[in-house]
Amino acid sequence: MPKAPQFTEQQIALAKAYAALEPPEDIDPRIEALVNNLIGRVADKWTVLILEALAEKETLRFTRLSELVEGISQKMLTQTLRQMERDGLLIRTVYPVVPPKVEYKLTRLGMSLGGAFCGVWVWAAENLQHVERARRDFDETKGH
Repeated sequence: MPKAPQFTEQQIALAKAYAALEPPEDIDPRIEALVNNLIGRVADKWTVLILEALAEKETLRFTRLSELVEGISQKMLTQTLRQMERDGLLIRTVYPVVPPKVEYKLTRLGMSLGGAFCGVWVWAAENLQHVERARRDFDETKGH
């Protein structure tokens, strides 16, 4: 199981501030489309695990990333990295050496998205007992 990411006090405070905001009623449809797109991508566990690995190690080569993101295939790692690069979440640097050397590093945008996950961790920490109790109550009443 991956180690829980370490967030700064500033990231935690920002996540709590965002969580307290209510979205405006007249949301720009481009923002709504981006949020829906990112939720779909970020809900993908591979993106989250790659973000965590790069946030912790800063710069990684493909092989090292594949070792740290347990269970990911080379094809899925390649696809996820390409999409993350396209979205501006990471930078892919190719060095002109033999054999080829390629490194990946989060951009500021990628780091800030990783920080946004902090809100989920904060929520989970603050609500763990409530969720466990609700699940236990449900299982007891539904006979599971």
